Amino acid sequence: MEELKHECGVAMIRLLKPLDYYQQKYGTWMYGLNKLYLMMEKQHNRGQEGAGMACVKLACKPGNEYMFRERAEGKDAITNIFATVQKQYNSLSADQLSDAAFARDHLPFAGELYMGHLRYSTTGKSGLSYVHPFLRRNNWRAKNLCLCGNFNMTNIEEIFSKLTLQGQSPRIYSDSYIMLELMGHRLDREVERNFTAAKAMEMENLDITHYIEDHVKMENVLRTTMTDFDGGYVVCGLTGSGELFSMRDPWGIRPAFYYRNDEIVVLASERPVLQTTFDLECDDIKELAPGQALIVNKHGDCLLRQIIEPKKCAPCSFERIYFSRGSDRDIYLERKKLGEQLTQPILKAVGYDTAHTVFSFIPNTAEVAFYGMLQGVKHYVNEQKMQKIEHLDHTPSHEELESILRDDVRSEKVAWKDIKLRTFITEDNSRNDLASHVYDVTYESLNAHEDNLVIIDDSIVRGTTLKESILRILDRLHPKKIVLVSSAPQIRYPDYYGIDMARLEEFCAFRATIELIKERGRHQLIVDTYAHCKEELAKPKEEMRNCVQDLYEPFTVESINRKMVEMLRPEGMKTPVELVFQSVEGLHHAIPNHSGDWYFTGDYPTPGGIRLCNQAFVNYVETYYQFEQKF
Repeated sequence: MEELKHECGVAMIRLLKPLDYYQQKYGTWMYGLNKLYLMMEKQHNRGQEGAGMACVKLACKPGNEYMFRERAEGKDAITNIFATVQKQYNSLSADQLSDAAFARDHLPFAGELYMGHLRYSTTGKSGLSYVHPFLRRNNWRAKNLCLCGNFNMTNIEEIFSKLTLQGQSPRIYSDSYIMLELMGHRLDREVERNFTAAKAMEMENLDITHYIEDHVKMENVLRTTMTDFDGGYVVCGLTGSGELFSMRDPWGIRPAFYYRNDEIVVLASERPVLQTTFDLECDDIKELAPGQALIVNKHGDCLLRQIIEPKKCAPCSFERIYFSRGSDRDIYLERKKLGEQLTQPILKAVGYDTAHTVFSFIPNTAEVAFYGMLQGVKHYVNEQKMQKIEHLDHTPSHEELESILRDDVRSEKVAWKDIKLRTFITEDNSRNDLASHVYDVTYESLNAHEDNLVIIDDSIVRGTTLKESILRILDRLHPKKIVLVSSAPQIRYPDYYGIDMARLEEFCAFRATIELIKERGRHQLIVDTYAHCKEELAKPKEEMRNCVQDLYEPFTVESINRKMVEMLRPEGMKTPVELVFQSVEGLHHAIPNHSGDWYFTGDYPTPGGIRLCNQAFVNYVETYYQFEQKF
């Protein structure tokens, strides 16, 4: 499994009590800061290219900083940003550090609102300027906006055009900055609405300021901002006047979980993060509904507001298969089910010869699916034992029973994740040579030329690691046959909602299908699909259909599997290889509440996804066929 990058992880904390409350109860006013650190570390899997955090102080006197931000790049970014914050406290005495009132009045990041973000880029853009959170400054506290999120928008050019028509000139062309400017513009209008209302009541000076900050409604800002966006998102933000908010996309593509009591309101991208950090039960935590916003106002009132009516429900299934932490109660059971459901096709692939088959997995994320697969095979073997005993026509001897009961399922840790290929290697041959050593094997973990090897992965995307490393290294064990199992269906279509799978040619299933089309002399299918994609792109996006689906229509999953094996088999490898994929029906059976399956079916939940998929095929044809006279 090639490592996929995912955008991103979020964490938010709103303290509902004064800092001295946490000093007295928990022994430190840094309770919120410390919890934010834990929440971010426990979501490190969601972003290792950069991290950032922000903090807002309430009731800060003019002339003092009330909004703080720290960002860093690299895999150690979380450690670095919190170390930077702590360095600012190094010169303080123990008494000063334990004085909540002193901290509130004098120390940076000693506030009541905290927000953290972990970044994986899906755009290829890098640099500190692209690390969340983003900050929009203003001398009016209520107009200051800090924003971060787990999102990828498909219609950013439309939003950019809308902003420029309003007279704005965003400094950077990215969905993050453009969202910041659009939402900031709407926040300005909300503040001005309240300013007008305060003036109508003949208020003056600070009374106007206090009125504005007491009456800002973030739901108004969100309703006039987020209805324009097409994509998967969880958007989080803080204002300088003390508003905290988080909103989920109306399709429910990206996840968000929250918890509240009389001390805190907290939100994160994953449920186990909140469970572990705050010692909660699974059912204590709620999931933010599609199109819903969690808002905590300046006074600590926690509100749930339906900003956009829910649309076609499509929570991302890849979150469950791969990205989210397997320690979540439901995800753990779902991944086991995905493995267990593959029992019959796996047994068929090894000719039901469990006595000469070793079962294993590709580390690390496929381990839970492996347990499910093992459970399914053990159930089959136990059924076989019972049938043998039931069909005996005599009372079996001890030796006979022992012979029957000795049948077992053999599992071994065959593959090991050994090294990570370093990105500073740029020369192709060197990179390929290093890639072949990413994995290692446990030598003599199976009987050479006698045992089949069944090895499960959570998904097969590009196939590069299979070809360059996994198949080569497994072949050294000389199994009778290798059965590669994917607990996910064939990945055929790009993602445009936050995972770095944007080009069709990246997918081995797509490349295999193109090869089948060529082999069978059906070149016209490529020509027609290209023409149909161009026609669809001329239509309003709401009327488009996904023409790329036409390419797969003539072929069975099995025929594509066989072609993939041909293409991925390393030169000189003799061991027979068979691929077994999860079915789409099996996916939905195992993960019934997360129907977002566009990676596998091409059924995108938003018009923007369909448009970009059609465009991806146009780009593919124009890139790879431009020098050919004939498809």
